[in-house]
Amino acid sequence: MTAPVFVLDPLELPDFCGGEFVLDGPEGRHAVSVKRLRPGEDVILTDGRGRWMEGVVKAAEGKDRLVIMDLESVFEEPQQQPRITVVQALPKGDRGEVAVETMTEVGVDAIVPWQAARCITQWKGDRGLKALGKWRTTAREAGKQSRRVRFPEVANAATTKQVAALLAKADFAAVLHSDFEHRGAPLATAQLPAEGEIVLVVGPEGGVSQEELALFEEAGAKAYVLGRSVLRTSTAGTAAAALLLGRTGRWS
Repeated sequence: MTAPVFVLDPLELPDFCGGEFVLDGPEGRHAVSVKRLRPGEDVILTDGRGRWMEGVVKAAEGKDRLVIMDLESVFEEPQQQPRITVVQALPKGDRGEVAVETMTEVGVDAIVPWQAARCITQWKGDRGLKALGKWRTTAREAGKQSRRVRFPEVANAATTKQVAALLAKADFAAVLHSDFEHRGAPLATAQLPAEGEIVLVVGPEGGVSQEELALFEEAGAKAYVLGRSVLRTSTAGTAAAALLLGRTGRWS
């Protein structure tokens, strides 16, 4: 298993005098009181945007101070190709956070919340800002748990027209969609680019409306299906992303 990851922003080598650093605050408390790290164990510090350092625990002090030594170099993890963005329609309850958590764990690069026509959940005013904050916190925590050093970006909630604009710029644009009148092609057989941007749209429980589908198709997106079964919106994005990551070689 790789070393546990803790977030430090900004991550600059000159700040680490003599190759040592004291991790305190919430991250220090998590390291000492939750992870119960001890001297000699490896740790990774990251800014969540690809920059990271590896060090060794020198001491654990109190309940929230971890002294880390042997911090000598800042590394940069390049953005993997092709980049995968999932446009996620807003699910009910906490299913949105479940979707963000699992998509982060499999390796999605960006997540765009989408207020689709058939979404029951509405992000408005302070409620919307609070929900967006939860998605971003979930992505950060899931990124740490899955030992990532480049966490997925969680964008502001997008309108249908904004999603269409995003699809128009993509190197491969797909909408997970199937109904009695319009069954998509299997995503497993789609021709995928070796690099660039893949954008995948996941609709709400009620499905993508015909008006939305027409707009997305006009922007260059095609309709695809994963298989015979119908997945919930909170799991479809993760399953599709895993398929794309495997087929593009990112899981090789």
